[in-house]
Amino acid sequence: MVSPRLAAIDLDGTLLRSDRTVSERSRTAIASARAAGIEVVVATARSPRGAGPLAQEAGIDGLAICANGATVYDLDAGRIVRHTPLAAATAHELVRGLRRRFPEIVFGWEHELRFGSEPAYEALRRPQWWPRPEDAYEPCDPLEWTLPMTKLLARLPQADLEHLLAVAAELAGDEASATLAGDAFVEMAAPGVGKQVALARLASDRGLVAEDVVAFGDHLTDRAMVAWAGHGVAVANAHPTVIAVADEVCASNDEDGVALVLERLVLALG
Repeated sequence: MVSPRLAAIDLDGTLLRSDRTVSERSRTAIASARAAGIEVVVATARSPRGAGPLAQEAGIDGLAICANGATVYDLDAGRIVRHTPLAAATAHELVRGLRRRFPEIVFGWEHELRFGSEPAYEALRRPQWWPRPEDAYEPCDPLEWTLPMTKLLARLPQADLEHLLAVAAELAGDEASATLAGDAFVEMAAPGVGKQVALARLASDRGLVAEDVVAFGDHLTDRAMVAWAGHGVAVANAHPTVIAVADEVCASNDEDGVALVLERLVLALG
């Protein structure tokens, strides 16, 4: 790829270093890419609530693909502009099915800009990485929740998450989507939801095609996006299945891999 028009960048494990910070080199490279005419968008599993401050730290504004593509969020206006929710009845069936298979499983969920969870989920929270939002709903059993969910989070400590993902995908069938974005939980959303789907629509809205897009990622939720983009980039620490579909493997997130690729692309633009 010589002249990308749009760059989609995952946050955790890709742009963010292991300590969840954005390096100065990454900020500079993003600013240079934008100055060269490349639109930079966040494409993350995080909710808008979690993505917003990190996008600001990275110097990215405009639209952000959040919740694995279930929402598109306007960072400047502070509002969701596109939302594809999971029906509550479908979420309830997933909860029942997963509880039958894994009695110790616990659940949290996103509802647009707010977070909900059951008490057992809160008991396992790691506040140093995932502090409980101040505006979170009072904990309750997910089967008591009646509104659609932006995404359903299933957590099972000491579990093989890829096995849990396989079971979740089996239970979801055509009624939901399931993915893995990190090492904490399996995430389920409405059918057809994915970063690639949201990114393709965003590109189309701008009159762009896959060949105009460079995409960076590290985990299973990034795989389709990396495969779809005209130039898909996996960081060195990426899941093997993401590396397998990437056009390029760059340095790791802790070695500013995204910045190194952006610097090269900007240089090629002259």
